[in-house]
Amino acid sequence: MIKRSLAPEPGQKRRVQVLLFWAVVTVIWFSSLGLRALIHPDEGRYADISLTMLQSGDWITPRLNGLLYFEKPALQYWAGAASFFLFGINEFAARFWPGLTSFLTVLVVWSFGKRLYGRDMAGKAALIVAGTMWIVGNGHFLTLDMGATFFLTLALFSFLLAQDEQTTPRMRRWMMWLCWAAMAGATLSKGLVGLLIPGMTIVLYSLTGMRWAVWKRLHLLSGLLIYFCLAAPWFILVSRRNPEFANFFFVHEHFQRFLTTEHKRTGAIWYFVPVLLLGFFPWTTLLARTLREGWKSDGAGFQSRQVLLIWCIFTFAFFSVSGSKLPSYILPMFPALGMLLALGIGQVTEKAWRWHLLAPGLLFAALVGLYPFAGKAVTPEAPLEVWQHMLGFMAIAGLAGMLGTWLAWRAIRRGQLTMGLAALSLTSIVAMTLAMTGHDSYGQLKSSKRIAHAVGQYLHDDTELFSVRMHDQTFPFYLRRPVTLVDYRDEFALGQDIEPTRWIPSLAQFESRWRKAASAAAMMHPETYDELSKNQLPMQVVYRDARRLVVVKP
Repeated sequence: MIKRSLAPEPGQKRRVQVLLFWAVVTVIWFSSLGLRALIHPDEGRYADISLTMLQSGDWITPRLNGLLYFEKPALQYWAGAASFFLFGINEFAARFWPGLTSFLTVLVVWSFGKRLYGRDMAGKAALIVAGTMWIVGNGHFLTLDMGATFFLTLALFSFLLAQDEQTTPRMRRWMMWLCWAAMAGATLSKGLVGLLIPGMTIVLYSLTGMRWAVWKRLHLLSGLLIYFCLAAPWFILVSRRNPEFANFFFVHEHFQRFLTTEHKRTGAIWYFVPVLLLGFFPWTTLLARTLREGWKSDGAGFQSRQVLLIWCIFTFAFFSVSGSKLPSYILPMFPALGMLLALGIGQVTEKAWRWHLLAPGLLFAALVGLYPFAGKAVTPEAPLEVWQHMLGFMAIAGLAGMLGTWLAWRAIRRGQLTMGLAALSLTSIVAMTLAMTGHDSYGQLKSSKRIAHAVGQYLHDDTELFSVRMHDQTFPFYLRRPVTLVDYRDEFALGQDIEPTRWIPSLAQFESRWRKAASAAAMMHPETYDELSKNQLPMQVVYRDARRLVVVKP
């Protein structure tokens, strides 16, 4: 009788290792979404809009703190509301959509990369993208950019597969239809940039080499039909209910945002250079090699590498010349960069790897070295224990990073490149997770979570809530209801102009309203409290920190 060996075959053993690795990544990725309080402004803003949709049942008109809010489309608000319905009203549910779409972005790179460049290359690309700091960070922070990046990545890679010379006509049609549908998803996530980035990439690719064959394979008529059938209905419905929407969204939020500095998010032309260098960590020192890879020819026919490179260059250049800049705007270029790096990473010599791994090793060591300086960073807003907690977690992240970098180097020296990439990718994910978890001690200072808990005993269903000359975007979310703004406009100006009864324009009007209220509570700056105290307004302080306080009417 032949005895069956219980030891797995090499191929089977490798599959088990791969599955175990991605199981660990999945657990870390999703379990860490709810570990931190939501912070002001972005996380509080988008969580509040989604919660309001769920509470009101109005899935067409977005409202922020009860006021009309037309700056962005509704797809992520729908996803956030669905998450609150499924998982409850908590931080995990609030961040679930960016967490899910960041993970799906890695999956898109792997699944499409496998068909385009082979299983081995796709596996390397997935490891690189999963470990890229800007993907990990934005996947665990509540903004609109990760959701838009997922759809844009899906549009990019489905376009590459549709245009590949080996793709059958039937598959080409389906892939282009998927590309158009993904552009609709990106448009519903972030606006016209969902059409602009893919469209300009195709135009620039065509012009650089006078390559017009791609236009014959775009399925323009059926593709545009899919795009408008998916993207247009919400825009039509919200415009019919709100006549002010179209002008504000398309003119103010797109053309004025790009052409002017009205939104006060300015930056130099090189604004995104440090974002790119830091965001591509731990692969930053391989960036030049990555960009060079895009110039290489794929042979005769369609040049997919050049499309990836043009996508990255246009995204970076477009937002660099924009009058409005935020660090997460260039996020859509990072999955393409990861694929380009994977295509050329096999040519990196052992000597080059030694110099490359020196950079993350030194950075992780620097995180460890910051801890003794915790006492030097103390401010009235952030006391010693905050800095000790935050830098302590960063030191642990640094130690984990140093260990992971050493393991990556050992694997690469043995010729196990994929194993080395896996070690460095997992190291980056773990280090980022630890650092972000440690940041919560500081993030609590930019959140109203503790405030809502502290003042909850003073609030009743009929208590009037105010935010005076300031607004913490997380305040309504953690209170689970909107507050009335007093002498504060900012991004609420449009909603206040349309519905003027939903806010109080002056401090004098607030004082009158406060005196008449049976029960009331308000958040304000200490300076505002001092001003109101001089007028002998009846107030009892129930919460105070370095920059804000909450009062109730005695």
